[in-house]
Amino acid sequence: MAAVTLTLERMLAERLTIALERLAATLPSPPEPPDWARYRAFRWRRFGPRGYLQPVRHPHRLRLADLQRIDRQKAAMDLNARQFLAGRPCNNVLLWGARGTGKSSLIKALLNEHADRGLRLIEVDKHDLIDLPDIVESLFERPERFLLYCDDLSFEANDPSYKALKAILDGSISTAPDNVLLCATSNRRHLLPEYLRENQDTQIVEGELHHGEAVEEKISLSERFGLWLSFHPFSQDDYLAIVAHWLEQLGWPAGLDGAAHEEALRWALQRGSRSGRVAWQFARDWVGRNGL
Repeated sequence: MAAVTLTLERMLAERLTIALERLAATLPSPPEPPDWARYRAFRWRRFGPRGYLQPVRHPHRLRLADLQRIDRQKAAMDLNARQFLAGRPCNNVLLWGARGTGKSSLIKALLNEHADRGLRLIEVDKHDLIDLPDIVESLFERPERFLLYCDDLSFEANDPSYKALKAILDGSISTAPDNVLLCATSNRRHLLPEYLRENQDTQIVEGELHHGEAVEEKISLSERFGLWLSFHPFSQDDYLAIVAHWLEQLGWPAGLDGAAHEEALRWALQRGSRSGRVAWQFARDWVGRNGL
């Protein structure tokens, strides 16, 4: 009887070993450590219960010179980045405003401008902001300078990512490393939805405006970014100037002639927007369609 039991146990152990081997073959291999010398941009990705930095093998090649009609924002962002790269005091950045006006493009172009000086970019999705302490901890001893980038940032009430971001900006017991700078883009200045009922608690005391607690809580997050850069809708002249730039960059010999001018205005009217993104889309359509 004992021999039969032993045989069954051995058979069960062998089958279990085979099953585990087959399961291991289907699992992805563990991620490799980031190669900071080879790649300039990374994305934070989840791998089981933990995360890792995935290299961006083909980053966008935008140049600062390609970003038209946002000279004030470019100058402020570039100066802050130079301070950061030089190890001088600088500020975390919030770029907010109208859609398609160059907020995320400015960060991509800034990386390309200064990558040779050791600047690296780490893109973090909003739902992964809760991992910020783990991401930052791995960067403390690195010689490179890192932009932590979160695009199209906005929160709902009681969002746990909101608390994590607030703590890493200014409020955690542990300090953020000097080689990490946080850059976020958003269509909202205060990153959280604002409701009429919250503003009803606002009072005027001796001529001064005092917000209610709910509004103060929402303002407190955006105030932790030391540098605010606002992006506003483009005028028609700005839009057409951007169209002309992209037509030139795409090699269209006629430039912004009468036909392209009229069609560019019609294109913007159909989109309901005169933005840099719309200008880029029109230029691609115009050059591609007429070049056939």
